[in-house]
Formats: sequence, structure tokens, C-alpha cells
Amino acid sequence: MKNIIKSLVLQISSKDSSNTEFKKFQKIIGYNFNNPSLLIAALTHTSREPLNTKGSPFERMEFLGDSILGLIVSEELFLEYPEYSEGELSKLKSKIVSRKMLALVSSKLKLKNFIIFNTDSAGKGGLNSVLSNTMESLICAIYLDGNLETARKFIKQFILKDYSKHLKKGHLTDYKSKLQEYTQAEFQATPDYHIQKAEGPEHEKMFTIQVTIKDEIFGVGKGPSKKAAQQDAAKHACKKLGF
Repeated sequence: MKNIIKSLVLQISSKDSSNTEFKKFQKIIGYNFNNPSLLIAALTHTSREPLNTKGSPFERMEFLGDSILGLIVSEELFLEYPEYSEGELSKLKSKIVSRKMLALVSSKLKLKNFIIFNTDSAGKGGLNSVLSNTMESLICAIYLDGNLETARKFIKQFILKDYSKHLKKGHLTDYKSKLQEYTQAEFQATPDYHIQKAEGPEHEKMFTIQVTIKDEIFGVGKGPSKKAAQQDAAKHACKKLGF
């Protein structure tokens, strides 16, 4: 089965696998590919795939990588927290596999410097979306080149190792949900988010969003996507409300 998947993925990989940039990236992640073409395929975003490609290899790798990430994180949390309920495990897992967490990890790996993508058509989700999707595609490439344990080693080293630090610092907190729960209980109302500004080129837009509760402003936030700016605005609102 893996050989069939590999053959489908490698159809797009025509670049020079000896490129020094790819060698540099392999040093950063601590894994040398037996088949460097898999790495190139993982880093070749949909916006740079050949127009005649049937079914985006990048998106297919992203799909499989997402499933591998979910499986391994679920297994590791299952073993680490035997006292947790299903709901508690699910909540923690959703934070660890979130776009926000993967974007944080990608920054540590300097992933942005190695992705092959068209900045003018990177998608509406912005750069963080590209980075998190590429992280999932990369996990798939490591799995295909090695095996499930190879992928597990990478995930444990770069994603699971420091997630507790990010949790403590509030990097993975869902402030929108926290704010909504609070306002529904205290004000019998839900927050409203309004875009004030959207500046910069498509691939590096910066959004400014204002959050109001019953027409009163409680916070203003900024971020590279609407969701990120909403989270930042909600964070400021939570701080203003004292929780």
C-alpha cells in the first residue's frame, strides 16, 4: 500500500533532490530522507504544482499526514494520561494538532524558508494555513520514507515535546470559546467580531478585528488571518473582563 501511495506522490517531484536547501532542512529536522523526492513533494505547495496534476499530491499528503498526526498524538496522550476522560483527551488533542500549534512548530523549524509556493495564490487562510498544512504534508513524507515509528519520533521531538509550555503560556488557548461561554452566562449575549482593517499582500495580510458585546467594545486584536485576529481580540476582551 505504501508503495502505491509513494508512486502517486512522486509523480510531481521533478526538482533536483541534491539541492543544498533541502539538505539544510534535513539537518534541522534531524532526519535524512532515503528518497529526497518525497521531501520535495511534501514542500511543494498546491500553488506550485503542475497544472495538469490530477488530484493535488500536496493536499493528499496533507490529508494522510493529518491522520498520522492524530493517531500518534491520541496514542501518546492515552498512555500519558490514564486518568483523563474521553472528553479531556479530545480537548487536549485538538489543541496539540491545531493550526496554531503546527504554525508555532513550523516557526521553530524555519519551515517558511523551504516551502516551494506561489505567494500570490497561497490561499485565503494566509501564511499560517500554508505552514500548518505543510507540517502535515511533511509528516506524511517522513512516514512514507520510513515508517510509523519514524513519524512518531518526529512528532514527539517537535510537537509533543514542548506543548505543555505553549499551554502554560496560553498560546493554544481558545479565547473565542472562553469569551462566548462567559458572555452567554453573564450577559445572555454572544460576542460580535468586526473587521476594521485588512492590510498587506494576499500571502501576508494583517487583519485588525474588533470584538463587541451588546455594542460595547471589549477588545481589538491583530493577526495574519481573520481567525487569528479574532482570537487576539477575544484574548484582550477576556483580560478586560478579568478572567
